[in-house]
Amino acid sequence: MPATFTKGALLLSLLLGLGQAQAASEPGPAALATRLGIPHPAVIAHRGASFDAPESTAAAYKTARDLGADYLEMDLQRSKDGVLFVLHDNNLQRTTDVASKFPERKDSPANAFTMAELKTLDAGSWFNAAYPDRARPAFAGLKILTLDEIIDIAEGNALHKPGLYIESKEPQQFPGIEHDLKEKLQDRGWLSQADSKPANGELAVGQGKGKVVLQTFEKSSLELLQKEMPTVPKILLLWVGEGSIEPKSKVTFAESGEKDKAAYYAKQEPKDKAEFQRWIDYAKAQGAIGTGPSAALTQGGDQSYSDLVQPWMNQYTHDQGLLVHVYTIDEAVDYQKVMDAGVDGIFTNRASELLKFYKRPAPASVDQVLKNNGY
Repeated sequence: MPATFTKGALLLSLLLGLGQAQAASEPGPAALATRLGIPHPAVIAHRGASFDAPESTAAAYKTARDLGADYLEMDLQRSKDGVLFVLHDNNLQRTTDVASKFPERKDSPANAFTMAELKTLDAGSWFNAAYPDRARPAFAGLKILTLDEIIDIAEGNALHKPGLYIESKEPQQFPGIEHDLKEKLQDRGWLSQADSKPANGELAVGQGKGKVVLQTFEKSSLELLQKEMPTVPKILLLWVGEGSIEPKSKVTFAESGEKDKAAYYAKQEPKDKAEFQRWIDYAKAQGAIGTGPSAALTQGGDQSYSDLVQPWMNQYTHDQGLLVHVYTIDEAVDYQKVMDAGVDGIFTNRASELLKFYKRPAPASVDQVLKNNGY
């Protein structure tokens, strides 16, 4: 064998070895998720099992927990008297009977009420009226929950403890809410870094280091969350519109001629490739471990937004060492679509369907789980 060939072969093998070592030092998203203690792909129960029970109530969260969702997702607010509670809307009218209980204050923001006042509201009956095919008598009278109560629910099933996926909602309305959240999670023992796994070796989400994930649309809140809880995984939520990714079109909804906002938002796209990349770069620079982009749904509807999970977008995000958790997907056709595009987890109102799609079927039917919990 000629000496030159030997040297060439040696050089080639060294280069190949170097390349493999480099690849190993830059793990893919599945390895990154495992290192962070986050299931891959993750099942994130959006406001609980909110297709099957009234959103953000005990029925929705207990159902999501007992079905086997990885995370209970929630929107954090603070009452007038300083109690952390969970509600999506700024206003109480869509999901409670505030108009009959407090008619003169029905238009007031939720944080204008004390926790005792919020606890007088019926946060379940609206669901029975809106979805008669899924209505249950026991949903009537369900209450708005404090963060403490949701932690109790997360800890309440000995066989499966889901993690908490918490959004700092409208943080400019709640100065210091990031600090308040840290204090509460610390008090309840949810900021410890212990990483325990059950005997079967599966990831125990609610007991490991990925048991809390923090999320926000607001840059300022991301920075404050990072300052308060630097070791807790954080997600920067993304959409196209005011306060987030700048859109290509300057045409407003009113000017667009679209009949509903969902159709309008689904057509929005980033101004250009660089604009999208700027937001990913910002998320990484501020310590986020991933992004939470919107998606356009096959059937449209009010959860359909700009398509921010195109393969090139996910690839760029992964190239920066970040995960992608997309919101909010409920149909198998869309589960498949976003997984094919390369996402690492899905926010869903239908945890049972997503678990089935991931071939992790729930231990019981939704109906049985609801009945088991007294609904």
